[in-house]
Amino acid sequence: MAAPQAAPRKKRTLILIGLLVLLLAIASSVAVYFFLDARDSSPVAAEDAPPPEPPVPIFVTVSPFTVNLQSDYGDRLLYVGLSLRVGDDKTSDFLAQHMPEIRSRLLMLLSGKSAEELIKPAGKIELKKEIMGLFDTPITTPQPTLAIDDVLFSDFIVQ
Repeated sequence: MAAPQAAPRKKRTLILIGLLVLLLAIASSVAVYFFLDARDSSPVAAEDAPPPEPPVPIFVTVSPFTVNLQSDYGDRLLYVGLSLRVGDDKTSDFLAQHMPEIRSRLLMLLSGKSAEELIKPAGKIELKKEIMGLFDTPITTPQPTLAIDDVLFSDFIVQ
């Protein structure tokens, strides 16, 4: 008689184990769902924020001028127009107030160049570095710190 009661007990134990496995599977599925949902919500919030506006560039234009170049082959000319990209309005105002002296320094620098070196791309890159170096020497005393970021050529003709 003990045998008939053992079968329902075994059946009940298997059903309980099956229910426990099923509950464990459901609980782990819910946990994974909430974990992935919480992880995905962070980038969505970051994408909703508008990207920061890039700063508006400030340019100081140096009006074009013509310079005689040094040459062994006769008269050579350089027609050049350039702009200076600056970092703030204070630098822009300072350069505008002292433009005659800046143009004079540029003319002195350019008149010492030869046409052969300026027609090459490497010569133009070197010239940009030298123009940036012009502002290492103070224009006035005392001089505020100048925020000059780049020299940009708008016209460049060697003849």
